[in-house]
Amino acid sequence: MNRRILLTLIGSLALAACGAKSGGEGAADTLTVAATAVPHAEILDFVKPMLAREGVNLDVRVFNDYVQPNTQVAEGRIAVNYFQTGPYLAEFNKAHGTRLVTIAGIHVEPFGAYSRKWKALADLPDGATVAIPNEPSNSGRALQLLAKAGLVTLRDPKSASATPKDIVTNPKKLKFRELEAATLPRVLDQVDLAMINTNYALDAGLNPTRDALAIEGKDSPYVNFIVGPESARTDPKVQKLVAALRSPLVREFIEHKYKGAVLPAF
Repeated sequence: MNRRILLTLIGSLALAACGAKSGGEGAADTLTVAATAVPHAEILDFVKPMLAREGVNLDVRVFNDYVQPNTQVAEGRIAVNYFQTGPYLAEFNKAHGTRLVTIAGIHVEPFGAYSRKWKALADLPDGATVAIPNEPSNSGRALQLLAKAGLVTLRDPKSASATPKDIVTNPKKLKFRELEAATLPRVLDQVDLAMINTNYALDAGLNPTRDALAIEGKDSPYVNFIVGPESARTDPKVQKLVAALRSPLVREFIEHKYKGAVLPAF
């Protein structure tokens, strides 16, 4: 990490330690945010000192699934969350009757295809087993990447919610296993190919820019958002969080730490 980031972070920590603006106000200045561990919680941890200087105590609650962060925000137990794309949120709202909204786009995590058995997609044998996420927004994303690589064709190539039922041609007769997204890194030894969200790939020690056999480009439309109820848009603490997350320092932090595996979306 370069000198400028370190100096800013150290200075912010010093101010936070002195209790700038936050001393004694307690819960009134606390903002709870649900996040998955990598990269979301790491990015939030980076901005904690920046928010402390603004009088906001950032309380990050880490989850390893994609359901509870939305459920707890919808129930009012957590203020906002940071882990998901717009298509996933749309599917979640539809399935659960919730009305959560996107507040600000922060970064893109290029989705990738991984294998421990094969060194290239061209090496996949006929009848190979491919594991993909089992919910529509991410299964569609996985299948779009496979279609772009020429392994399948889809009824609607632009569908964000395609499933294996939407495959029109499958020359290698690939067999699909639909699994919970968080479990996909753990089945790499059991399948020929696994289509993995970058947050889970990073959490499992995979390097997307080095290990992925195919990966989305910088033009991926799957931005990760701060999400919450409509009222969160005007919450001063949430506005301060968004301003911190979309700052030049965070852009530099993302670019330096993740080296292309995570891309700023601002």
